[in-house]
Amino acid sequence: MSLGHMEVTALLEPCGKENHPDCGIRDVLARVGDKWSVLVIVELASGIRRFRELQRAIDGISQRMLTLTVRRLERDGLVTRSVFPTVPAQVTYELTDLGSSLTHLVKQLADWSLAHREDIANSRADYDVANPDHTIH
Repeated sequence: MSLGHMEVTALLEPCGKENHPDCGIRDVLARVGDKWSVLVIVELASGIRRFRELQRAIDGISQRMLTLTVRRLERDGLVTRSVFPTVPAQVTYELTDLGSSLTHLVKQLADWSLAHREDIANSRADYDVANPDHTIH
């Protein structure tokens, strides 16, 4: 391990103590770290979207899960929901400034995932061969 890496790691203390400065990390990661929130943020990074546009763009998300996800993101101040008085009502979603500030981090994560996708697939295959009876998926 490099000295630089050890120095960075040494600055991070485990969370769990009352009033620990990093305890907010768990709460934030629970929200922005779930797959649906990340995918909604990625989609909204391109601009304002209607509910159905989001649903069509995010493969596999149910109407209920999308509703919960955008409400949670709205509650956290990451997404703004606008309702227009039409029949039927038109609802749009867009990132707030706070939500937009996450997009560069999400892009870095996506770039890292793409760059290491093959490495992770190879590691999984090696693990599966070495541990044929495992139940990890």
